[in-house]
Amino acid sequence: MALPTLTLSLQFARFDGVAEHRAALPRAFVARCLRRALDRQAELTVRIVDADEGQALNRDYRGRDYATNVLTFDYATEPVVMADLVLCAPVVAAEAKQMKKPLAAHYAHLLVHGALHAQGWDHETSEADAEAMEARESEVLAALGEPDPYARSRHARKA
Repeated sequence: MALPTLTLSLQFARFDGVAEHRAALPRAFVARCLRRALDRQAELTVRIVDADEGQALNRDYRGRDYATNVLTFDYATEPVVMADLVLCAPVVAAEAKQMKKPLAAHYAHLLVHGALHAQGWDHETSEADAEAMEARESEVLAALGEPDPYARSRHARKA
């Protein structure tokens, strides 16, 4: 199956430690993660930001005054997905360290997560929607050769 066409703008804000994040996010890696998550043509901007910009965007657009790992600003879903994905580098790095996983692996998960949001997937509407989105993320990440980020939580729910 051919993967959808992707027009990608990859941007890095200027902040201390940006080199580590640039190294974890080569353009081809970002494009591969996004294309696997897409089911139709897309025009996406991925911006890697510091905590101040991440917090300001989350506060101004979602009313939540803290930096979060990924924000998705979706502008259109049909016929072409158009969205901005904003990933907060310090939050992503802290989460990756806490989960004891490579930075690139956590970025892969968040890129897939953001791309699904850009296509209309939502995990905050119901438990069923959350489970469906998690399952799709796991499927995409498996196709990318990445581990299932929800394996532990699914196991805990079944126990």
